[in-house]
Amino acid sequence: MVDMAYVENECEDERLVRTVANKAHKLKSTVDASLDDVHHCSIFGGLRCSVWRSIAVVLLHNKINLLLPFGPAAAIAAACNVKHGWVFLFSLLGITPLAERLGFLTEQLSFYTGPTVGGLLNATFGNATEMIISIYALRNGMIRVVQQSLLGSILSNMLLVLGTAFLTGGIVHNKKDQTFNKATAVVNSGLLLMAVMGLLFPAVLHFTHTELHTGQSELALSRFTSCVMLVAYASYLVFQLKSHPDLYGCGTEGERNDGGSEEDDLPELTLWEAMLWLAIVTAFVSFLSSYLVNAIEGASENWKVSVSFMSVIILPLVGNAAEHASAVMFAMKDKLDISLGVAIGSSTQISMFMIPFCVVVGWIMGKPMDLNFQLFETATLFITVLVVAFMLQEGTSNYFKGLMLMLCYLIVSASFFVHIDHKMGDDV
Repeated sequence: MVDMAYVENECEDERLVRTVANKAHKLKSTVDASLDDVHHCSIFGGLRCSVWRSIAVVLLHNKINLLLPFGPAAAIAAACNVKHGWVFLFSLLGITPLAERLGFLTEQLSFYTGPTVGGLLNATFGNATEMIISIYALRNGMIRVVQQSLLGSILSNMLLVLGTAFLTGGIVHNKKDQTFNKATAVVNSGLLLMAVMGLLFPAVLHFTHTELHTGQSELALSRFTSCVMLVAYASYLVFQLKSHPDLYGCGTEGERNDGGSEEDDLPELTLWEAMLWLAIVTAFVSFLSSYLVNAIEGASENWKVSVSFMSVIILPLVGNAAEHASAVMFAMKDKLDISLGVAIGSSTQISMFMIPFCVVVGWIMGKPMDLNFQLFETATLFITVLVVAFMLQEGTSNYFKGLMLMLCYLIVSASFFVHIDHKMGDDV
């Protein structure tokens, strides 16, 4: 009897142990599943937070982004066959914040690249809006729109953007003359004069009727000169980023560290976020550029304004919106070297890189894009470069110099308002 009781007790203990083990195993499985769910949710929750933070940084942190709805409005207006003037206006307003965001995203990418790659990014995306608009216009055979919009960007940067920076900086710091690095200004002035030379000779060759092969020598000279200008610009990048970085980088960086907070030196986006947003914004700029280019001639007829005025004066306001804001901001902070780099540096990029690049692209497309910007436009650029070079030769600025540059831009605007471009009708 004792043995039977012992066996029964032992069996009862084994059943109890198995029950406890089974419950423990089920509890462990439940806990593991819960932990997996928590980990899974934390991953996707963090991803959602990262996406929303990225969207907030790119789309919500700048008041100019309030103009973004005009982009879809332009597409809707074009689909509903609204007057070209409204399509052009909506496209212009929609591209303005995208152009500013391109500059911001390029700046974010520069945090993760070296100075050489950063310089190339600035050369490529710094004026990406003008480049995209120019390529669309070039593909449609609107060569004069390409030439005049690029010319207008140079004039706007050198007179309006730089003049506004000098004026606001001089008013804020009215008890002294602001100073900047005269050596860099001289180098950029030399490059701009070289660009004037590249544009001048094809125009002189055309208007003096001294071509060796009529209708061919002018185009051949333009293509050869464009290749030379691209080589010169590549050499300038090497000079700026490799052989003489102290002339350009150290002073500017020092000013940034002296005047800016630590938060200004930290990226707001990760590398992949910046690259993804750069691709998205570039795609939207390309999308709106097609509407802008297709509507420009119709808008000219609706508004009773010449295409020349719209190309030289109105279109550059879009691409230069970011440069204008940043140049003024840095001038008010007494960081005039940065303002000068934004305004004159952008003009140098357009004249020595974008214009010859468009000539080469037109060559590839089979379009007769040349450097003959016509006598009126070339003379305007030549006088502008001379005026700005004289303003920069002392290495100082004040509000009066800024006012003179802005008044010069007012004269240029009035001149193009009454100017009739007879060659505009020759474009196919």
